[in-house]
Amino acid sequence: MLWHDLGVAFCLVLVIEGIMPFLYPKRWKEMVLIVSTIDEKTMRIIGLASMLLGTGMLYLIN
Repeated sequence: MLWHDLGVAFCLVLVIEGIMPFLYPKRWKEMVLIVSTIDEKTMRIIGLASMLLGTGMLYLIN
């Protein structure tokens, strides 16, 4: 059951991540260029905030 749920979650991530490049490829390329200029410390903080937000949302949903 766990592997099935993880597989479903991974598939949903791929679908969600693919929306921007599919609908707005030019804007997505511009966004990637902007993100590539962010320093590593800021990127780590953004990643941590994203993980904490996702964990909190999962906690509230379940």
